[in-house]
Amino acid sequence: MSFTHDTAGALQSAVELVNAVEPPVTLTTVPELDAFFHRHGYTGRHDRTADEHAAVLDLAPRLRELLLADRDDVAGIVNTMLAEVGAVPRLVRHEHEDWHLHAVDDGAPLADRILAETAMAMIDVVRVDEHSRLGVCADADCSGVVLDLSRNRSRRYCSATCTNRNAQAAHRARRAAG
Repeated sequence: MSFTHDTAGALQSAVELVNAVEPPVTLTTVPELDAFFHRHGYTGRHDRTADEHAAVLDLAPRLRELLLADRDDVAGIVNTMLAEVGAVPRLVRHEHEDWHLHAVDDGAPLADRILAETAMAMIDVVRVDEHSRLGVCADADCSGVVLDLSRNRSRRYCSATCTNRNAQAAHRARRAAG
């Protein structure tokens, strides 16, 4: 895989956030946002408030637009997002993580940090021409975003739920045909 751990992590976080507002809606409470914060290894400011929760969820449509934009359109979206949050990339190291980039100060609001980290990750996606690793779920009844980090580029569904539903449908179709 061509992505560094921080790029892959930012993309995974963004995809989870985008998919959190799709049915079934998840990330509906401040404690769920707190779990999201820890699951994705965020550091820095985390207010644990309803306002922070709302600001993070409000990012979902913008992140979806960015993740699914045509490769040539990504630059303009990224540049706008980075300017909006006053990004000044710098190298940082944490106790359990080696050198990586942060684009905004750790004291910036969580929503700004998520926006900046996703924009920075998309820079890497464009630079290594791996935009094909992002797409929409192959389930006809789902519009979730898929991030395919597999070696053989075989991921088609956004979640285990969609994967299982389609596998079961295919199995039933084969049994009915045979």
